[in-house]
Amino acid sequence: MSQSQSRPDAVRAAALDRLARAAYRLSAADARLRGRATRTPGALSLTHARALRVLAEQGPLTIRQLAAGTETTGPATTQLVNGLVTAGYVTRTRASEDKRSVLVTLTDAGRARHDQRQQALAQALHTALAGLDAPALDSASEVLDHLSAIYDQL
Repeated sequence: MSQSQSRPDAVRAAALDRLARAAYRLSAADARLRGRATRTPGALSLTHARALRVLAEQGPLTIRQLAAGTETTGPATTQLVNGLVTAGYVTRTRASEDKRSVLVTLTDAGRARHDQRQQALAQALHTALAGLDAPALDSASEVLDHLSAIYDQL
């Protein structure tokens, strides 16, 4: 292999290593956020925020539907809902069509917290990523989607 061919490979390998390290930092930041969410009243983990978003977008859902929407398991979603009920963000009622199912509904406080979180996230993204144009942001989204698929394979 010529030196001109190995140079682009080395540059790509270094870029992939930087991406892997950034993914680890993102995972660590998520873990810190989860920790704050368990210790700080009103703090939301990404999983909590994702659940509120799914409920805000899709309306009342069964635990199974919410689990699918948040990409978590049924038991994990049940624990998630327990925390959101305790925080006053959702209610849990028996589904009228199937008494074995639980219907999870966003409360007014949950909708307000979701709206607040979405606004804060939008502002933070706008500010932190001001130097990136739409195609760069779309590329970043594509990379994150690929990372999600890779994590599912590990």
